[in-house]
Amino acid sequence: MRRNDNRRFAATLAALLLLLAAAVYVSVTNGTFDIAPLDVAKTLLRIHPNADYDLVVFDFRLPRIVIAMLVGFGLGIAGAVIQGITRNGLADPGILGINAGAGAAIVTFLFLFAGKVKITGWLAVMTMPVFGLVGGLLAAACIYALAWRGGTLDPRNLVLSGIAIGSGFGAISLYLSLKMNAKDFETAAVWLTGSIYNANWTYIVATLPWLVLLTPVMMRKAYALDLFQLGETTATGLGLATEREKRLLLLAAIGIVSACVAVSGGIGFVGLLAPHIAKRLVGQRHRYVLPVCGAIGMLLVTASDLIAKTAFQPAELPVGIVIAIVGVPYFVYLLFRAKASA
Repeated sequence: MRRNDNRRFAATLAALLLLLAAAVYVSVTNGTFDIAPLDVAKTLLRIHPNADYDLVVFDFRLPRIVIAMLVGFGLGIAGAVIQGITRNGLADPGILGINAGAGAAIVTFLFLFAGKVKITGWLAVMTMPVFGLVGGLLAAACIYALAWRGGTLDPRNLVLSGIAIGSGFGAISLYLSLKMNAKDFETAAVWLTGSIYNANWTYIVATLPWLVLLTPVMMRKAYALDLFQLGETTATGLGLATEREKRLLLLAAIGIVSACVAVSGGIGFVGLLAPHIAKRLVGQRHRYVLPVCGAIGMLLVTASDLIAKTAFQPAELPVGIVIAIVGVPYFVYLLFRAKASA
């Protein structure tokens, strides 16, 4: 049985990575300025460098592709962890209010400081993501405090607190955005819907350490997520320190989501869709589900970004809108399925 599970996991992961490679190939060669595959290869291998190709590939397309993969991977595995902790198949990082907290921080920055603070270099690039990260962590701290009851972290209170905190931060964002000038309002609106059009290598450097440090923590705790599905009483009876494991896993998920949202805006539904698709493909064991969720998230965001930048040329949609077009119907389907099985 285990050998069959391993083969199924390996085949699924290989198929997803092949689809991801195809999406990356199309994304790096197509756009407003098409580049032949041979010219892309020469540019990457530094054979007869061309300044125009270097600009398009290294400054515009590759950073965007890499940040899409990192964000998709992070949101996918974080969604699986949050659903595992809460034992709620409709849970999503956006539902916990982290996206709303980061969005409120970004809107506050644009309202108070846009065009008024003269900074240059690396600090200028990272100012908005840093505000987003702080806002996401602040929202997570508020949610955690509200969900902590009697020395335990209640999964139901966690979701309810997330919805309440998210609504509050959303109201703050709306209030401030209505007081902005037209240019800052447009920037805030695009960011809040989820967009990676301004991705750069600095964003990648800022996001990568969070994934490198926190992903192994989640992978090592995959067995705990499996035991959580049996119920906390059963998990405790089997020797699992449930509260400690929940805190550790939740903090790891919050850290990854905050880092991703800080550089990509409020991209939703990735953390909702990826775990459901992964469980259909490889079963319920989280040692298989987490890597597959990451691969599905990468494919989903990369393919959606490709559609967003090419389907309506020369106009461009935020990637969050494209994902929502798929995510909203799937969310409704999950609601009806949950209602039917109740």
